[in-house]
Amino acid sequence: MPERASVPVICIGNFTAGGAGKTPTAIALARRLVQLGETPHFVSRGYGGHETGPLRVDPSCHTSQDVGDEPLLLNQYGPVWVAQDRVAGALSAETAGASVILLDDGFQNPALHKDLSLLVVDTGAGVGNGAVLPAGPLREPLAAAIKRTHGLIALGSAALPDSLTRLAHGSAVPVFTARLKPEAEAHLAGQKLLAFAGIGRPEKFFTTLQELGAKIIGTKPFPDHHPFTEDDAQGLLDLSAKMEAPLITTEKDMVRLRALTGPAGVRLRDTTTVLPVSAIFDELTKLDTLLVQHLKAARASHTYAPPGSGRDTQAH
Repeated sequence: MPERASVPVICIGNFTAGGAGKTPTAIALARRLVQLGETPHFVSRGYGGHETGPLRVDPSCHTSQDVGDEPLLLNQYGPVWVAQDRVAGALSAETAGASVILLDDGFQNPALHKDLSLLVVDTGAGVGNGAVLPAGPLREPLAAAIKRTHGLIALGSAALPDSLTRLAHGSAVPVFTARLKPEAEAHLAGQKLLAFAGIGRPEKFFTTLQELGAKIIGTKPFPDHHPFTEDDAQGLLDLSAKMEAPLITTEKDMVRLRALTGPAGVRLRDTTTVLPVSAIFDELTKLDTLLVQHLKAARASHTYAPPGSGRDTQAH
């Protein structure tokens, strides 16, 4: 049986392997929870880092090589705990004063009970061919995931795939529409730029730049969570000089660039423009209602026990 934390747990997951937009969604949800008077803490596996935790992220001494890129980005919006053992991470968060835990990914991890599970769908990519890894991009069958879901977040300008729409409708799962909005980057219009990114779908970032009116004269995609090296940095600087265009990348990529301490890495970091984006929900009242409903239900119906106690009881 999954263990319950002594505070509600909200999980932000997805159907597919990477690239759905979980990180900006988690940040947007943390902001809403703060507006609702909550003290959210993030718990993350820390993909790409070597620390196993539980460990509270400290950007003054941790790099992406230690804790991964996403925890360092999330840390700008609230305390973050890296823990491969999600139950231990939840215990650390609640002990440190979290009133609610935001579980960044972990939907398919059965160890920790989730009071609210939201699955993010990149509407531009959808769910691919609808098959499970390795035949397709899905982490598990759609129908199985929908049964454990309390809401779908359709992130992007397109509509949900028909297969998901039918499943959501049949299961009465609410759908929340949201979009990624670049933050105050109108000055990019007309600029010649060389873009690079190591995220789930680099082409999405390149398209966003074009939609802002930038003149993208070259692109350099890297694998998701790519650990940049000095050779990578020098290659990008050389390409920038050859094409006579400044470099631009994502916030998540810049987090990983900060791990570089050599001359090329430092120069690349200092000369590259970053394009921040935020997840903007179209119906905040609807979202707040769902959050409040599940937080109240969790606190009213469960006798919580600290993770590791072995107790998993319901209030009567």
